[in-house]
Amino acid sequence: MSLHTPKSFDRYVLSLKAVEVSLQWGGHAAKVGGKVFAFCGDDGGHIVFKVTETSFEGLTAIEGIAQAPYFAKRAWVTVGPGALSDADLKAYIEQSYRMIAGKLTRKIKAELGLAL
Repeated sequence: MSLHTPKSFDRYVLSLKAVEVSLQWGGHAAKVGGKVFAFCGDDGGHIVFKVTETSFEGLTAIEGIAQAPYFAKRAWVTVGPGALSDADLKAYIEQSYRMIAGKLTRKIKAELGLAL
């Protein structure tokens, strides 16, 4: 089942440590420590996640992938169905999770049981 469906998206992101999913902005926002690291619309269309500058350059050159509207410029991408394989999506979502979790305070990381 494609990660572009809210049910599959939720199942995958909830497999990551200390993640919660909240319904907001017309979709499912995956959060760690209260900070969003990925988003899937209720319509099962696009998935949004944070990327590195290098990844942003490469990914936005692919058809079906663009800068995510309403998110920080050049740091978030939106990926349409079929633009990336589920394996690649999982890898990028996990990278986004690690980037966001890495910026949490030591106290919050400890409370969530994340490696310091």
